[in-house]
Order: sequence, then C-alpha cells, then structure tokens
Amino acid sequence: MSAEDSFIQSRRLACGLAVILNRPDAINSLTEGMIDAIEALLDEALADKLCRFVLFYSSSARGFCAGGDVKELARLSAEKKFDRVDAFFRKEYGLNLRLHLFPKPVIAVADGITMGGGLGIAAGAGISIATERTLMAMPETRIGFFPDVGSTGWMFARCPRGYPEYLGLTGYDLRGADCVRVGFATHLMPSERLPDLIGILEGAVGDGKAGRREAEKALLERISALLDFHVPVNRELDDWVERYFAGVSGIREMLDSLSLCREQEEHCDRVFSSIAERSPTALALTLKLLRHNEGRPLEEVFAAELKAARWMTRHPDYIEGIRARLIERDNKPRWKPDRIEDVDLSEFQP
Repeated sequence: MSAEDSFIQSRRLACGLAVILNRPDAINSLTEGMIDAIEALLDEALADKLCRFVLFYSSSARGFCAGGDVKELARLSAEKKFDRVDAFFRKEYGLNLRLHLFPKPVIAVADGITMGGGLGIAAGAGISIATERTLMAMPETRIGFFPDVGSTGWMFARCPRGYPEYLGLTGYDLRGADCVRVGFATHLMPSERLPDLIGILEGAVGDGKAGRREAEKALLERISALLDFHVPVNRELDDWVERYFAGVSGIREMLDSLSLCREQEEHCDRVFSSIAERSPTALALTLKLLRHNEGRPLEEVFAAELKAARWMTRHPDYIEGIRARLIERDNKPRWKPDRIEDVDLSEFQP
C-alpha cells in the first residue's frame, strides 16, 4: 500500500458518504491518484440507492485543499511529459464538472485554506460551508498560471459585478464571511460547530425520491441551527470593484483607470503591487478567458480552460513561476515577456 492510497479516505454515514481529504502535509493538494479515488467514491455513491448525499471535508484544520500538486506538474512539464500534465487537468476538470451536475446533494466543508482544486470541489457542491478560518483565493497568475476549475465561467453567476475580474487578476484573499458575501461559499458556520455538523449528518435520513435541490433544502433545514446567517455587507468595496473591474477589456486600460482613482486608495495600491508581481502572459490569458467564458455553459467553460491549461503549461512562465514561488522561493521570477504590452496571445484561441 502506497502513501497515496491513504490520501483519500471515506466513511459511510446513515444515508450518505463522507469523502475525507487526508494529505495534511501538502494541505491536501490533489494528485491524479487522489482524483481517481474521488471519482471511484462518487461512482459508489451514485450506485448506492441508500446514499442520499456526499460530504467532503478535510482531516486537518489547516485547510480543505490548497489546489493541485503544482510542484509535480511543473516537474512533469520540465521533463516535457505533457501527456501526463494534460491527463491531470482533464481529470481534474472532469471531476469539477461532475460535481456541478451530480444528481445527489454534495456538501463541502471548506474550513481553512481553500484554493485552486479545493475551490473546484467547493464550487461544485450545492452546499459549501465556510468558517471564520476559511481563506479562499485564486493566486494562480502569481505562479504563471490562470484561475481555472471553471471559475472563469461560474464566478459571473455567483459574484457581484466586477469580482470575477478583480479576484481572478489580483488574487485578492477572501476570509471567513467574505467568502459567502462574494459568492464563493453558500453558508457560514463557526468552526467549533463542525463536529456537530458531522454528528447531525451521521444520523440524517433522506428521501430517496427527492431531487438534488429538494434534498439540499432538507439537509439545510437539519443543520440550520449550526449556521451563522450574519454576513456583513461592504457596499463601498463592491461599488469600487464594479466601477473599475466589471467588463474590463485590457490590463493596461484597467491600470490606467485605477491610476486616476481617488477612493479606496489602499485597495488601489494593492492592485498595482499585486499586478506587478504576476506573469504578464498569465494575466492576459486570464482576462481573455473571462471575456470568452462569461455566460457560457459550464461544459464550454471547462473545455476552454482545458485548452488554456495545455497552452500555459508549455509556456516558460509556468515552470518559472512555480520555481520562484514554491521550489527555490527566491520570489524573483523572470517572466517572458516581462511587460503586459509585449504579450502576444494570437496563438491561443479558447
């Protein structure tokens, strides 16, 4: 039995199946084998008439899932083993889409760090629960990649105007209640109540004839006493995000507009410093995907992102970004090109 065999565990509940992410040393970063294991458990849940829902959670309070195993993907890319790189993204996006369309309720407890592949699971769940410890973000452009797992499409249906562009381009961190306010999670729960959640779901008895939405509603009624319904608003930030990011067509135009900004100066400064440290190619690719995928069916969104993943993992910025940020950690990536104005995406069509 290999170590990877224990990275995904499962528990039978009274009328559900718990899928437990159990790779704490890597904050549950997903490998191809872990995705295969999750798919097998979904097959099991689908075939079992007594299984009414699927519950995802982590064995560690440190995080739900930090994303894919990008160090391994960078190694494979450097060795030009692109068939294996492509296989990973094909399987990951296939799992993400399956969760969105799964006929039984899916619940994800996104406690702690939830990024990349973790967001992919949480976004596919009809009930995604954040806690005060939750940190959700899309920092991919910082390592020479782009926000994926369908986010370049589903953000437009879930987030206030401007947030898809703002979050995708800047990697802005969402913490706790903000994850619900902005649309990345559906519900908020104090982390101290998570054991109670598991206990309630252990004894839940569902209606086998109910559809996914009806079954989700029944599950929410069972756990409603555990939920925190106080999600503060932030109209000033929302207005600022909409004014400067909604519908932007170019990175340079966006920055020029922000340079004239006289409100939310702290956020403006953060945007400039954040953009400056990211791959210009990855930024341009992200914006191109956002403009292409807005309003499209999820099947088309994932197809476009798979094309983008194949293209970007062959670009030098991908290996360089992971080297600089995650392997050698010198934080001095040498982007090619290193200016937004010099990026040419004519060879990539989603």
